[in-house]
Amino acid sequence: VKNPEILNSVFDEVKAKVEKSTKVSNSGLVINVKDGIVQVIKLKGSFLGETVWVKSQNKEFRGLVIGLREEFVEVVLFEGVSEVCEGDLVIRSESPLGILVSEKLLGRVVDPLGRPLDSENPESLFSAQDNPADFKFQALFNNAPEILERDPINESLITGYKGVDSLIPIGLGQRELVIGDRKTGKSSLLIDTIINQKETQVKCVYAMIGQKRAELARIVKDLKHSNALKHSVIVSADASQPAGLQYICAYAAVSIAEFFSKRGMDVIVVYDDFSKHADAYRQMSLLLRRPPGREAFPGDVFYLHSRILERAANTKRRNAVGPKFGSITAFPVIETQAGDVSAYIPTNVISITDGQIFLDKVMFTKGIRPAINVGLSVSRVGSAAQTKAMKKVAGTMKLELAQYREIAAFAQFGSDLDATTQSQLHRGARLSEILKQKKHAPLSLEEEVLILYAAVKGYLDDLEVSEILDFEKKLLAHFNQYHSAILLNVKLNRDITADTDFLIASCLKYFTHLYKKARAQFAIATEKTTSVESEE
Repeated sequence: VKNPEILNSVFDEVKAKVEKSTKVSNSGLVINVKDGIVQVIKLKGSFLGETVWVKSQNKEFRGLVIGLREEFVEVVLFEGVSEVCEGDLVIRSESPLGILVSEKLLGRVVDPLGRPLDSENPESLFSAQDNPADFKFQALFNNAPEILERDPINESLITGYKGVDSLIPIGLGQRELVIGDRKTGKSSLLIDTIINQKETQVKCVYAMIGQKRAELARIVKDLKHSNALKHSVIVSADASQPAGLQYICAYAAVSIAEFFSKRGMDVIVVYDDFSKHADAYRQMSLLLRRPPGREAFPGDVFYLHSRILERAANTKRRNAVGPKFGSITAFPVIETQAGDVSAYIPTNVISITDGQIFLDKVMFTKGIRPAINVGLSVSRVGSAAQTKAMKKVAGTMKLELAQYREIAAFAQFGSDLDATTQSQLHRGARLSEILKQKKHAPLSLEEEVLILYAAVKGYLDDLEVSEILDFEKKLLAHFNQYHSAILLNVKLNRDITADTDFLIASCLKYFTHLYKKARAQFAIATEKTTSVESEE
């Protein structure tokens, strides 16, 4: 500080004016303002993560202590970035930054400070008539659960996508990265996962970090249309918000998830996306003059994401003495540039998570939706998170698809292929086609098992590739109408017993016969129509 005597006199003058109207203790003075980062002197006793209030022009703005220096304290502002100026008074709250949480948040859109952003009751989420026991103050920077508080991941989370649930199974408490280029269906895959939980007790928290407001409106509309918003909370800090608000958005989301988890519920948290979250932290760090590293990110950017993702865990502790909580399943999203997964932030998050779902731009352009690259996607939890029914039908699928991709790459260079190779290409093309799925059309576990059973057992081998999706649609309609008891049995037992296997095989054989017969009749009718038209 260049002129401490002048600053002291200014500080005492400002403090004396403010003390006339309010009692001030543990206060400081703003000496420098730069793009949402302010430097404060005389703020004794402050600590990292503390909430502070900046008084400026008869207004109060919230900020967070993010750096402690010998001469001053560094504070990042969440609001009033263009209004705070040198000489403003800063008052300590003497409490960590947090958010007020209750079950009333379900179905709402809020910012990282808990302020409602939707049109429904925009003033406040809480009223004087609320029972204090129903809501809780959650600190944003809580520690992750200890090792002994965690339980193995052994329960499956059904996303509703055949390709994910069969080949890249996800368990409750897992951290699964969703990675891919821009506009490859990352958000759509996660929105469908949330939609698929509406019949379960799983709660969902969606953190939108640095996204467009139009994207937020689209997601809210999709969830409302699917009747899935009622079990979800959306936390948004859009691209127009200060970097500080985008920085705490992910922490606010996981803190809300912890509230539900500690009440025995299973929770999904989506961070969309960590690329923009890292960009916001880089912006803050450069303004704080912290030494830049690779791609100008600060040295602690790895810790930035690991401290968030480590808070996701299965803490049910069924076999332990003590409180039994729920689980938090994390889905961080990373946007790559031209499919480069070796960039700094992608490699960091890949090393933290328990697997990744890689969405391929080339596959997306070809019309393969979801564009999941099975070769680059993996779940490190594996079959431990799969139901017995899914294990039985999907056991050999990944190997067959891998062989198909390898053979298909060489088959384009020559036509002399033996019968075994042709058979693998034939089967692989149909397996690839059956994994396609429309947007916002997630399937239940029993429906997925039925479709994959038909594919693995060879009921699709006599069909043309163009007929696969039509066959799937009519198969589901047939079973839901005439054989719903079989589907209910798979849903309740989550297994295919010998009796169930016999029933499914018998019904599939009969339906396949009907489908082929109808197809033949349609072909004859089409041929007659064509011949009549040609004669005319």
